[in-house]
Amino acid sequence: MKTLNPIPAALCTVALLGSALISGCGVGEASVADADTLLAATPVPVEIARPFRVDINATYVASASITSDHDAPVITRVSGEVVELAVEEGDRVEAGQILARLDGERLRLEMLAAKANLDRAQKEFKRNTDLHERGLVSSSLYEGSKFDLASLQATYDLTRLNYDYSNIRAPIGGVVSTREIKAGQNLAAGQVTFRITETAELMAYLQIPQADLAKFTAGNSAMLSVASMPNAEFAATIVRISPTIDVRNGTFRATAIIDNTDGNLAPGMFGKFTVAYEKHANALVIPTTALLDEDDESTVYVVQNDEVVRRIVETGFEENGRVEILNGLQDDDEIVVVGHSSLRDGSKVLASVFELDRFAG
Repeated sequence: MKTLNPIPAALCTVALLGSALISGCGVGEASVADADTLLAATPVPVEIARPFRVDINATYVASASITSDHDAPVITRVSGEVVELAVEEGDRVEAGQILARLDGERLRLEMLAAKANLDRAQKEFKRNTDLHERGLVSSSLYEGSKFDLASLQATYDLTRLNYDYSNIRAPIGGVVSTREIKAGQNLAAGQVTFRITETAELMAYLQIPQADLAKFTAGNSAMLSVASMPNAEFAATIVRISPTIDVRNGTFRATAIIDNTDGNLAPGMFGKFTVAYEKHANALVIPTTALLDEDDESTVYVVQNDEVVRRIVETGFEENGRVEILNGLQDDDEIVVVGHSSLRDGSKVLASVFELDRFAG
C-alpha cells in the first residue's frame, strides 16, 4: 500500500494540536513541555520496507591495471625497403599472416643461385654414388661429395628462409595495436615494425594483503568496473595465486582473467575488481540505508502500530546496497528505510512503501 501526500496530513495534525494547546493557555504561557508533547504526537513521514531473502557474497575490493598476456613486438629478420603495408592499426590478424613486405629481390637472387649450386651438387653426388658402388671412385671422394651436398643444401635453406623473411609476418594472433613503419622506409634487421596484442582475453594482477590471503582460492569470481563505463560490469575469474610474498609491499599476487570477447575493454585501463570469496544462500537482507550505527551498535527502526521501536541487529555480509541481518529481525518486520534521521524510540510515523528496485543491485 502507498500512502498519498503524507506531509499535508502531518501538517494538519500539527495545526490542530497547536490550536488546542494555545487555547488551553494564556498568552505567553506555552511551555517547553508543550512543544515536546506536540512534536512527539506529530507523525513523521517515512518510507518502510520488509526484509527479504537473497544470496549474498562477502567481497574484497582491489584496483589494478588491465593488461594482456599475449602481446608481442614484430621484429624484422632482414634489412630492406618497405614496399607494401598489408594491415593497419586495429586490424585483427592470425599467426603467420603477412603484415608488410620488404624489397626482397636481392634475397631472391641469392636463393636462386644457391638452388643452382645445390642442383649441380645433387647430380654430382648421384654420379659419384654409382661409381662408388662399382669401385671406380674412392671412398674419400665419395664422402667429400656427400658433405658438399649437405653444405649446399643448408646454404639453399638459409637463403630461402631469408627470402621468406622479406615478408613480415605476425608472430601471434591478435589485434594490430601499433604500426611503427611507413611505406618506402628502409629497415635494418632487428627493427620493431608492429605490435600485436590479443585482447579477447585480458588479465590483471591483484595485490592481496597477507591477512586476507585465506579468503582467496583459484576459481573465485569477480566483477570488474572501469571509469570509462561506470554503468557496466565485466566478469573476471581468479585463476592462480602466487605462493610467494612480494617483499616490496608484503602482498601476494593473484592473477585475474577477464573475458573480453566483445572488445569493450583495452589493455592499459585501470579497473576496480570486486572479488566474491564467500557466499551465504537465502540470507535475510535489508537496504543499507535502513541501518544506523549508534554507540558501536547496529540498529534499525521497526514500525509497530504507527510507532517505531529501536531494535539492535547483528549484521553479516554487505553487497550491492544490501546488508545481511544475522539476528534481530524477522521476515515480516516492517523497517524504516527513508526518514529515520529525526526519529527516536516511540516516535509516531506516517508510513509509505519503499520501492526496493531503487537500491537492488
